[in-house]
Amino acid sequence: MRKSTPPAGTWTNWAGDESCAPREVLRPGSVDEVAAATGRAASEGRTVRVVGAGHSFNDQVCTDGLLLNLDRLDGLRHVDAEAGLVTVGAGTRLADLNLRLAQHGLALPNLGDIDRQSVAGAMSTGTHGTGRKLGNLATQIEALDLVLADGTTLTCNDADPEVLRAARVSLGALGVITGYTLRVVPAFALRAETRTMPLARTLDRLDELVDGNDHFEFFVLPHTEAALVKLNNRTDEAVRPPHGAAKRITEFAENGVFEAACRAGRRFPSRIPALNRAVTRLMTPSAYVDRSDRVFASRRSVRFTEMEWAVPRAACAEVLRKILRVIERERLDVGFPIEVRFVAPDELSHLSPAYGRETAYLAVHMYRGMPWEPYFRSVQDIALAFGGRPHWGKRHLMEADGLAARYPAWDRFQAVRSRLDPRGTFTNAHLRRVLGPVGAPARS
Repeated sequence: MRKSTPPAGTWTNWAGDESCAPREVLRPGSVDEVAAATGRAASEGRTVRVVGAGHSFNDQVCTDGLLLNLDRLDGLRHVDAEAGLVTVGAGTRLADLNLRLAQHGLALPNLGDIDRQSVAGAMSTGTHGTGRKLGNLATQIEALDLVLADGTTLTCNDADPEVLRAARVSLGALGVITGYTLRVVPAFALRAETRTMPLARTLDRLDELVDGNDHFEFFVLPHTEAALVKLNNRTDEAVRPPHGAAKRITEFAENGVFEAACRAGRRFPSRIPALNRAVTRLMTPSAYVDRSDRVFASRRSVRFTEMEWAVPRAACAEVLRKILRVIERERLDVGFPIEVRFVAPDELSHLSPAYGRETAYLAVHMYRGMPWEPYFRSVQDIALAFGGRPHWGKRHLMEADGLAARYPAWDRFQAVRSRLDPRGTFTNAHLRRVLGPVGAPARS
């Protein structure tokens, strides 16, 4: 087993705004090594947390105990193309998984817009893409392997559906996930169209746009009247990826130019409205056909922190309008776009933010180094008024008491948590805040 040596004994997330100083950081290369390290830490009364790519924006990874990095538990272990099932190591990066699946003529049915995360990190926090008929990524889990606090292993599958439904989106609160069996589909291409539309027209036609496309999403820069809409649809057309030069220009605009605008806005906040309008004018329409994962995911180099809320789909337009109004009324310095996506109802995961309802996700961001709490608190107040549930991997300001009432299967998750981790080996300050202590009484 290899020891990792983070600078000055600390771990820091991708955004650079959450860090911790674990007593020990290990990079196990096998399930046996995970079990031995976990069992030893538990017997010594230390907590155990797991890290993937560090793309969560809150402190859910942080620990002063044992931090397990699962990068060496990666790779595609087994492929059953006929059954549409694959097994994969929990530490595998989504980008690597997509490439390996493509080599077998397979693909994940949906993805988010970033593919740098580990499979376990994305699944365990309820990460999602967009598509009204498709659930979040965790709905693709057929089974998973879990190392418990005593070092024993447990395969979670339909033999015990309660455990599986708790483990799909678990925040790492049940044990160390070492591998997954995932449902996959034959590889497919998407026709990707991007264009600007007046925001008012986009919201008026929202149901038509969501229902009329396989994958629909849109972005709105505050202080502007335009939306950038993305329409991705399955096609049998020949692959026609964007020309190399055109792709580089687009990536430079989305990252280099936008980074420059963000820096200018951080230094001169009063100029943010004008900067946003200038960025909107640079948005150009595009259309191409490419392999699905290359359409879904984009390169993101601009660092930020993020909050995201799952609200009933029917409330999407009103929630967005209220967020934009509060930005103007309170003169909030917001230079990042608001991103809006849509997913199907989900009852396969007890802690799915899309549990039991068609869902719209609204994500808000703040550029690194800028104060985020006033904006995020205002957005949270709006989302809560419409029954919102926070994305588990993003920032929010809620605690367990408030969250429990928003999840119909909350007590069922807690029952599994008490059963699998009765001593709280896998908890930390973040989980005590958002899930409460292990064994907390059920809601009355």
